[in-house]
Amino acid sequence: MVATRAPEDACTAEPFVPDHGGLTALRRAAAGCRGCPLHRDATRTVFGAGPADARVMLVGEQPGDQEDRQGKPFVGPAGKLLDRALAEAGIDAGEAYVTNAVKHFKFTRAEPRKRRIHQAPTLREAAACGPWLAAEPAVVEPELVVVLGATAGKALLGSSFRVTEVRGTVLEEEIHGRRERLVPTVHPSSVLRADDREAAYRGLVADLEVAARALA
Repeated sequence: MVATRAPEDACTAEPFVPDHGGLTALRRAAAGCRGCPLHRDATRTVFGAGPADARVMLVGEQPGDQEDRQGKPFVGPAGKLLDRALAEAGIDAGEAYVTNAVKHFKFTRAEPRKRRIHQAPTLREAAACGPWLAAEPAVVEPELVVVLGATAGKALLGSSFRVTEVRGTVLEEEIHGRRERLVPTVHPSSVLRADDREAAYRGLVADLEVAARALA
């Protein structure tokens, strides 16, 4: 008897990504994605959300606990902080498309039934989700991509990406065959963890103001 490999063994979402149908088709297909082992423990796929013609796309790391439970990106504490920072910077969060480099929540538990603790996805896991992250901007065609944190930056720009070196600048790069303008900044969750939260928050707002000027 020949053993068959599970879809996640290949560690790529590519077989699950539809060729056409827009965001609705992508979201429906992503709900059944088994392109890497992360789908086994997560409650659901958390796909991107926002207008199909959004001028700006925000890309974060992965869903958190609240996102996994609700099935929507950036609805937890980091998302609320991001909405406030966007408003201060002059970007309407309701007109932005928000997504993550990885579509399933990766976590660990110290004990059964205890709080789920976020774990950073590996480069391999982010690469497995790459076909989704390529498909979203191809459909939305944003004028600008705001890169939130190191995981998103490495997923889009390669493993040498360092957010501290390029945050708050406008980059122009070819990504998945498309020429993109990008503004990297920190992930809002890092602001919540910062020793000086106010200074970290002001830095995030300043970077987002660069993005707002780039869209003007």
